[in-house]
Amino acid sequence: MDWNSFLLMRQEILLLSIILLLLIVEVFISKNKKGNLVHFAVFLFGIHTAVGLFLMEEGSIFGGMFRTTGLIHFFKSVLNIGVFILLLQSADWLQEKIVEHQRGTEFFVLLFSSLLGMYFMVSAGDFLMFFIGLELSTLPVAALAAYETAKRKSSEAGIKLILSAALASGVALFGISILYIAGGSIYFNDIMQTITSSHLSILGMVVVFSGLAFKISLVPFHFWTADVYEGAPISVASYLSVISKGAAVFILMILLFTVLRPLLHIWENLVYILALTTMFIGNLFALRQNNLKRFLAFSSIAQAGFILLGIINGEQLGVATVIYFVLIYVFSNLAAFGVVQAISLQTGKENISDYDGLYRTNPKLSLVMMLALFSLAGIPPVAGFFGKFFLFTAAAGKGYYLLVFLAVVNVTISLYYYLLVVRAMFLRTSEYAIPHFNSKLYMKIGLVLTVLSILVLGLYSPLYEYIFELSKNLM
Repeated sequence: MDWNSFLLMRQEILLLSIILLLLIVEVFISKNKKGNLVHFAVFLFGIHTAVGLFLMEEGSIFGGMFRTTGLIHFFKSVLNIGVFILLLQSADWLQEKIVEHQRGTEFFVLLFSSLLGMYFMVSAGDFLMFFIGLELSTLPVAALAAYETAKRKSSEAGIKLILSAALASGVALFGISILYIAGGSIYFNDIMQTITSSHLSILGMVVVFSGLAFKISLVPFHFWTADVYEGAPISVASYLSVISKGAAVFILMILLFTVLRPLLHIWENLVYILALTTMFIGNLFALRQNNLKRFLAFSSIAQAGFILLGIINGEQLGVATVIYFVLIYVFSNLAAFGVVQAISLQTGKENISDYDGLYRTNPKLSLVMMLALFSLAGIPPVAGFFGKFFLFTAAAGKGYYLLVFLAVVNVTISLYYYLLVVRAMFLRTSEYAIPHFNSKLYMKIGLVLTVLSILVLGLYSPLYEYIFELSKNLM
């Protein structure tokens, strides 16, 4: 293996270098300059994100364990952009709440380690690399969920996440062992050629699917989601909702469309049932929430159900649709969580009722939240409308008209509870409205990037055609 082949891991090598550099800086920097670590980490990851946008060659190394394609490289760039915006939105919280307790570097190391695991997971060419990436992406987030050690709910969130993740990992590993027995190999290409519709293969597929369904928060594997989101720091809840979920959706789609494609007639029925239950339960439980983190948790569960509409297509259209929707979902959810983060940092308020009259005191934040919720609901002309439209088209293209109709019903339900937040901000008044405040520079940049992305992807979206072309190599 020559140096050019090794550079297929360019993004992994660069991110690992950033982690090591942060550890070195932590050792030598003085205590009164620890606040500069936040600027340094954001700057380094900004460079990493920019470098990741450059095209790179396709190929595989380590005997096919690690592979990269144009589609995989593009998706890693989506994850990078999402994490970069997340860092911008979290910078003020880190400087005010975390760095003063000498735990700033640990936060970045855990976050970047989790992202590194996602890189390996989406680039996996066999189940060994897949499982290593899955574990590396999950375990650091459990520590991040319990990062606010002074809060009991944060500790509970960490415990619930690690226990649920351990169970899901055990289930996934059991499914991998079954597929190894059925296919005689752990390499994706080998299993794809030898797997049959035997009872053993179907059992292995269902068990592996269940392990990944935990990370995506599909019903009935969603029970941890609301409690963990509520107890974890807002930036960590945002990471779980956007980055972690997006990576899990991508690798699940890869496995279903390639390795488990011979079992398409089996798993499409499973996806059909999970899509319906996930959409309805996510939306109906969101109606009952007052805490915004729990509200967005159930919203994200419902969005996962919509994503399955693209997966059930099983063709190139489904691949492009799912990735495009995940891209839109990243910006929409980050915008919503960003507003919640900004307000919580200033006032500590996180309930919908606390947002009564917000437009009169903080009109810009109200508009950002409104755009984010409209995008999540799928209201034109913002980006979320086209994301859901393409999902419905993908499902209808395979004849799932009843599923599409029920998805439209769920869109109506979701629009109702998203408008509850909009009504609180714009139509209701309160004597104890959140006072006016100015967010700091990093937060402003993060929110502006999300708003521009929501509007640009809604009004002008040639990116979908580009993703469609990239997805040809997968099918």
